[in-house]
Amino acid sequence: MKTSNALLFILVLVYINASTEWPTHTVCKEDNLEIHYKSCDPEQDFALSIDHCSDIATHTFDIRAAMVLRHDIKELYAKLDMIINGKTVLTYSETLCGPGHSKAIFCGKKKGEHLYYEGPVTLGIKEIPQGDYTLSAKLTNQDHVIVACADFTVKNYLDYY
Repeated sequence: MKTSNALLFILVLVYINASTEWPTHTVCKEDNLEIHYKSCDPEQDFALSIDHCSDIATHTFDIRAAMVLRHDIKELYAKLDMIINGKTVLTYSETLCGPGHSKAIFCGKKKGEHLYYEGPVTLGIKEIPQGDYTLSAKLTNQDHVIVACADFTVKNYLDYY
């Protein structure tokens, strides 16, 4: 009897774990620009917010981001893919933390530490591409393990001219 109860309990836990996925979060939503994201890391979600969507169209804007690290960050690599109609049309990658250069304030953080950043971010682009598309973002560390991963849905109808 105890064995069957234990087996049932394990099956319920496996089913719950296999059937859940992270909710879709709204980064910002205004008249002509919407950005939503969902963590694609099955084990961890994170928080990200921007006060005003329209600020993203400027060169620098303020964000708030938070998460608890599940892995050390000695080296950190970012990869972004722009996906339109299911096809990757643009790929960008960059080393954020590595031997000899640290572009991020969280380089050197350890597993279990809380990451919290509130402040300016510069994307280095002049405008956000118009249309509906997905940006897939993945941060991996020196062990090629996912530190953070998200799929951003962007709906941009801003008129830059």
